[in-house]
Amino acid sequence: MIAIIAMIDPLRGCEMDKLAAMQTFIRVVESGAFSRAATLLDLPKSTVTRQIQALEQQLNITLLHRTSRRLTLTEQGRAYYQGAVQWLEQLRQFEGGVIGAGQAPSGVIHVSMPHTLAYHKVIPHLTDFYRRYPDIQLTLNLANHAIDPIEAQVDCVVRIGALMNDTLIARSLGTLERITCASPDYLQRHGTPTHPNALRRDHQMIHVVSPQSGKPFIHQLLRQDERVTLDGDWRFAVNDANAALHAARAGLGVVTTYHFLAEEALRRGELVPILPDWQCEPAAVHIAWPENRHLASKVRYFIDWIRELFNR
Repeated sequence: MIAIIAMIDPLRGCEMDKLAAMQTFIRVVESGAFSRAATLLDLPKSTVTRQIQALEQQLNITLLHRTSRRLTLTEQGRAYYQGAVQWLEQLRQFEGGVIGAGQAPSGVIHVSMPHTLAYHKVIPHLTDFYRRYPDIQLTLNLANHAIDPIEAQVDCVVRIGALMNDTLIARSLGTLERITCASPDYLQRHGTPTHPNALRRDHQMIHVVSPQSGKPFIHQLLRQDERVTLDGDWRFAVNDANAALHAARAGLGVVTTYHFLAEEALRRGELVPILPDWQCEPAAVHIAWPENRHLASKVRYFIDWIRELFNR
């Protein structure tokens, strides 16, 4: 900690100004832009710019490379950022210890996740989370499309499928099994297919479309060495898995969905699995956060809890 303090010592003036400049620098790095950092800090952009310039002058180093399109950390800037984040976390931990030794984690966490996971996997178990951490407040941003966690001002995101953003640190939550099914009424009218190719001739598919691209998700079924793409005529498409499940229960067609989502309808006989000898590839689930953002302890508690939840 002495080395970190020595690193920031050249910044003269009020101690609180030192702290403010460090916090501003961290927010600029994490948001990726002076204007965005100014908005998040509720400061004029000129103030943010002056603080960073003063910090660089006092340290006699260049912290950031600036272009018209992006900001990048210099090698010294990266070292300073990492040291500043660690030092501020140590300061927070020290203050927390002084204010109340053994005090439970507290504060607001902002998390984004798809509607389906929130309704069926997370919210039903939140009583367990609050039993462990009663002083933490949780705000859920429900979104079926990928979002920029910095722009959306969320601490972490839960996502189904491949992560397309390589600036995120991700931890696996496991996989979600998929199942292909239809209602008994639909199968009575159209017959029960014995091979995926039959879906192309005699059946109606219910498509779940990507909120991002507007294109339907394409699934493949596997049986030993055989792989067949699920395809066929369709009349109904929707960008929400819950709505697609309700459409299948109403007899609108064949749907491929998450097993946990269809579990209750299968148990009640409202849906019937088809093509049981064929397997659909499972969907990967991750929790992720920006690689250049310091992870507060309260967020770590949530990440550890949700990883435990998905591995039960």
